[in-house]
Amino acid sequence: MTDSTGLPDNTELADLADTTEMRDKLPELHARLEREAAAAGLLDVAYRLLDSPVGQLLLATTPAGLVRVAFSADHERVLSTLAERISPRILHSPKALDEVSGELDAYFAGRRTTFDVPLDRRLSHGFLGQVQHALSDIPFGTTVSYGQLADRAGNPRAVRAVGTACATNPLPIVVPCHRVLRSDGSLGDYAGGIEAKRLLLDLERP
Repeated sequence: MTDSTGLPDNTELADLADTTEMRDKLPELHARLEREAAAAGLLDVAYRLLDSPVGQLLLATTPAGLVRVAFSADHERVLSTLAERISPRILHSPKALDEVSGELDAYFAGRRTTFDVPLDRRLSHGFLGQVQHALSDIPFGTTVSYGQLADRAGNPRAVRAVGTACATNPLPIVVPCHRVLRSDGSLGDYAGGIEAKRLLLDLERP
């Protein structure tokens, strides 16, 4: 309703004030929810978004460590998968990811060559998991072929499976699948796109 001036009446203004006040309080309420959920052991997966030179990344952690890094095209699907495979108790909780965010920022700035945050590897299984574990042994600034990685993982003939392991790596960048190339030296595929893979390799170039 409006008064004779055409402006909202006092009731509508009061409702608007209440809405604005509630909106202003949302960050405080969310922070309280984060603290209480963590203190009560009700937060199984915390996540945040991080802007980076290869696009916006979704970072997710459990009490055991970093469990997922995802490129921008996958965020909704990734959260749904985490809810199914780990726990539906997921909360946007940026502070829980401060350490890994800081390490990634330092990496992209050229100040860090390794990552020290603990990793939760529960999304890696079987031979694909063996390959994904082997990715962590590829040093900064170096590359290997899919065939070489298959050999390191204990099955020299499983080149195709190695490609699948790299494509489904749940922790890209931190677990460096971008350091795996085709035998002819060409880039091959990458979950974040070829340009992202090229950028990461250029960043690490001696």
